[in-house]
Amino acid sequence: MVNVLPDDTCHDQAECPPIEWRISDRPVPYPDALAFMEARVAAIAAGEAPECIWLLEHPPLYTAGTSADDGELVDPARFPTFRTGRGGQWTYHGPGQRIAYVMLDLSRRGRDVRRFVADLEHWIIAALSAFNVDGEIRDGRVGVWVRRPEKGPEIEEKIAAIGIRVRRWVSFHGISINVEPDLTHFDGIVPCGIAEHGVTSLVDLGRVVTMAEVDAALRAAFEDVFERETTRSGES
Repeated sequence: MVNVLPDDTCHDQAECPPIEWRISDRPVPYPDALAFMEARVAAIAAGEAPECIWLLEHPPLYTAGTSADDGELVDPARFPTFRTGRGGQWTYHGPGQRIAYVMLDLSRRGRDVRRFVADLEHWIIAALSAFNVDGEIRDGRVGVWVRRPEKGPEIEEKIAAIGIRVRRWVSFHGISINVEPDLTHFDGIVPCGIAEHGVTSLVDLGRVVTMAEVDAALRAAFEDVFERETTRSGES
C-alpha cells in the first residue's frame, strides 16, 4: 500500500508546485520502483506531474551503479542483483533500510549536480541529528559516515549511501539510511567500493527508532535544506 501525503510548504502553487510524498508500507520489488521512477521522471520533465519523494523499503538485493566492479560482488548467488544507471558502485538494499527516491526538477534548483549531491548529504545529516547521531562527510567517499571511537580511534562506518541519476535535469534514484537492516547482508559486496570501512545503522548505534520517526525526520530536514535552496536559487 502507498500513502500519498501532501506537501504544505509551498503556498504559491503557480511558482512552486507541491511535492508529492509517497510512503510504501511493504517492500517494493526493485523493477517496480525503477518502472515508476522512469515514468515519473519523464512526466516531470514534460511538465505533466509534480516532483516526488518516495520513501520505501526493498526486499534483499544488490544493485550495481555505473562504476561497479564485478570483482566487488563477493557473493553473487546470495541475493538478486540489478544493474542500474545511477552513479556509484555496489550497494545493498533490504528490509530495515529506508530508501528515499528523489525525483526533483533540478532546473528549479540551479542545474548544479555537485551542489545537489551536497544538499542530499546535508539532508541526511540533518535527519540523523534528530536522533543525536553526528553524521559526517568525507572527501572522496560519497555518503554519510559516523565515528566509532568505542571500536578504535580511527574507525568510521557508513550509515547512509547516495546514488543518483539525472535525465533532462530531473533527478532519480536517491539515498538510503540504515535504520535496522541485517548488517551481515552487506558482506556479499564491497559496499560502494570501500573495503577499509564498515557499515552501521541507527539500531547498531543504540538508537531504536521506527520508520515513521525516520520519515518524519527526513520530511522536516528536507523542508529546511531543499525549500531554502529552492528559494535562494530563485532569487535575482
